[in-house]
Amino acid sequence: MAASGSPVSALATSLRCLAFELLRVFAAPSLRIQIFSGLTTRNILLFPPSLSSLSLSQISPFWFVRSFTPASAMAASSSSPEAAPTGPADAISRDRILSSNLYFDVPPSKVPVIYSSSYDIAFFGIEKLHPFDSSKWGRICQFLIKEGFLDKKQTVEPLEASKDDLLVVHSESYLSSLKSSLNVAIIIEVPPVSLLPNCLVQNKVLYPFRKQVGGSILAAKLAKERGWAINIGGGFHHCSAEKGGGFCAYADISLCIQFAFVLLNISRVMIIDLDAHQGNGHEIDFSNDRRVYILDMYNAGIYPFDFEAKRYIDQKVELASGTKTKEYLDKLDEALKVARNNFNPELVVYNAGTDILDGDPLGRLKISPDGVMTRDEKVFRFAREKNIPLLMLTSGGYMKSSARVIADSIINLSKKNLIALDSPLGRK
Repeated sequence: MAASGSPVSALATSLRCLAFELLRVFAAPSLRIQIFSGLTTRNILLFPPSLSSLSLSQISPFWFVRSFTPASAMAASSSSPEAAPTGPADAISRDRILSSNLYFDVPPSKVPVIYSSSYDIAFFGIEKLHPFDSSKWGRICQFLIKEGFLDKKQTVEPLEASKDDLLVVHSESYLSSLKSSLNVAIIIEVPPVSLLPNCLVQNKVLYPFRKQVGGSILAAKLAKERGWAINIGGGFHHCSAEKGGGFCAYADISLCIQFAFVLLNISRVMIIDLDAHQGNGHEIDFSNDRRVYILDMYNAGIYPFDFEAKRYIDQKVELASGTKTKEYLDKLDEALKVARNNFNPELVVYNAGTDILDGDPLGRLKISPDGVMTRDEKVFRFAREKNIPLLMLTSGGYMKSSARVIADSIINLSKKNLIALDSPLGRK
């Protein structure tokens, strides 16, 4: 966040005031504005008036543009209420996966922790207009290295996902829409980005995202080989094949799973999404794909309010704002027990958002740092008990303290012998 009294802070405060007044004045059941760009009209759904009672400190300007859907995708969705499963449904998509360079052999001297310094996002301080700590990925690694639990030379640097890689899930029209800085600004919820040249947006924003996508995809391969893998990034669970939003421009979870289906010879994947927000992106993408089982435990009173996507959750655990640590962990225990009985996966994709932390401005839950560590430990034990490869993505988290908590949780997993940061081959 911007320092108090800085120009960036003043701008953010002004925009919050504007957002608050708009919410207070326009009390309609739902608001839809139109943004004209060239010859096309793009529709943006605003939040319902129930949020108008929030305090000023809880309102941020980017909430007015929480998601973006290209016009072609909106037309397709309106004419086809039940979309076909996203992924390599034909020979072209399969060939794209088989010709990709994102899977590569990792030497035994490396641990299955994936990170690149390119993950962090910084462009003239504008990124501070969003509460997400866009430098948290690097700070997680710094904490792990400082504590002596990780050697930077042992981490794995992924490749950037190419256009052909992204086309395995995304459409040409969606990827083309990202050539508009306005569209990217809507997706990442930072309005001033719309004023920047797209070449700068590609380099400073979308390139880091594409590197993280490459990390998520590679994590599945390493998890299958080593038993576990952690991508210090990724978890863009609000993005689907045709729609970005909520700071998520690429559907890395969907891409990771589609690559795994083809290259790892697996046919059953469980997504355990414990970010505070509903994972509507992957839920839409796998709406008709019974190979994927989704356990989603989230605060039902916050974004994205995606009621269509909720229909595709196999196991839904909805929480109320203010849920505390004990209740949260009790519900998680029960949910994992049910999931264990319902589905037998060959791979677990764990979306481990830390926006559940007490004090997070967007997650609005009250989970302690120790509670987050216990949560992660429970999920890793769930996979270990069934000898299922697991990959972890760090996903959301909107406080500076999130990086420290994630690092502490990874250290705890190592101390509990659920992962082995000191062993070149990990721990199966």
